Amino acid sequence: MNKKPLVSLRRLSVFSLSTIAAIWAALPGVANAADAAAGQQVFQNNCAACHTVGKGALVGPDLKGVTTRRPHEWLEQWISAPDAMLAKKDPYATNLLHQFHDVEMPNLGLSAADVDAVIAYLATGGAGGSAASATEAASAPAVLGNAEAGKELFTGVKRYANGGPPCMACHSAGGIGSLGGGQLAPDLTSVVSRFGGASAVDAFVAGTPTPTMKAVWSKQPLTPQERANVVAFLSQAAVTERPAAAIWQLGGLAALGAVILLVIAAIRWQNRLRFGVRRPMMAKPTTGHSGPYHGGWFPGPHHPGWKARYSKDRR
Repeated sequence: MNKKPLVSLRRLSVFSLSTIAAIWAALPGVANAADAAAGQQVFQNNCAACHTVGKGALVGPDLKGVTTRRPHEWLEQWISAPDAMLAKKDPYATNLLHQFHDVEMPNLGLSAADVDAVIAYLATGGAGGSAASATEAASAPAVLGNAEAGKELFTGVKRYANGGPPCMACHSAGGIGSLGGGQLAPDLTSVVSRFGGASAVDAFVAGTPTPTMKAVWSKQPLTPQERANVVAFLSQAAVTERPAAAIWQLGGLAALGAVILLVIAAIRWQNRLRFGVRRPMMAKPTTGHSGPYHGGWFPGPHHPGWKARYSKDRR
């Protein structure tokens, strides 16, 4: 039997197996690259308002190297449900909370696939760069803000360039008068100190991380100059806490309103006693047709006994 075909067959088999093994070995790398690309997009859309990868801390910590500092399982649990981790008093999570001004990381409702993709992206150390507006805001040269212009934008005296609503429609803050602003969203009186500085607030606004902010501002974003102006206004000492005078003014307005309501109620009650249910009960019935408010009874026929009695009284 000729051995040459057998040798060729063996070589072909070895080559085929080697090729398959090489392809199989390369598959995890391809999958990880795909996961990292998807994770970068998830990170930009959900995380970049509070975090950077290698560009410094914002509202939350810089995440460069986090996959080497924390186990994969812990990162999965933390990114999936940070509220649950804090509720069970995880020591590392609790320490992070206190380190970053007790601003809790929100539960973003990410799927398991999204969480794995974000971790894969973080494992790359942010390779490929980040196009997120919040990250750009954190790394770009600071724009000098005008506090007075920021107050006008915040209160709606001046319109935003892209037509967004004034901040005061949902937020309140010190420095805009005793009555404050809206109550639909958190009070921003001390937001700059709570979030760790003006750059962190600027990045947070640029990233629009909350569902409400995203719905309002994704199509009507603030310009860098407008963000800088608003942040400059919120950074003012007069805005960092509500002055006692404003509290007394609010108390005085509340007391004045209560007095006005009591006066209106007293007038209404007096008229009720004079012209309401009490007068007909106390009025002396007659055979007149003027009605109970003028001393008479109800118009219409009366019983003879009533007519006789009150006719004598009238004589």
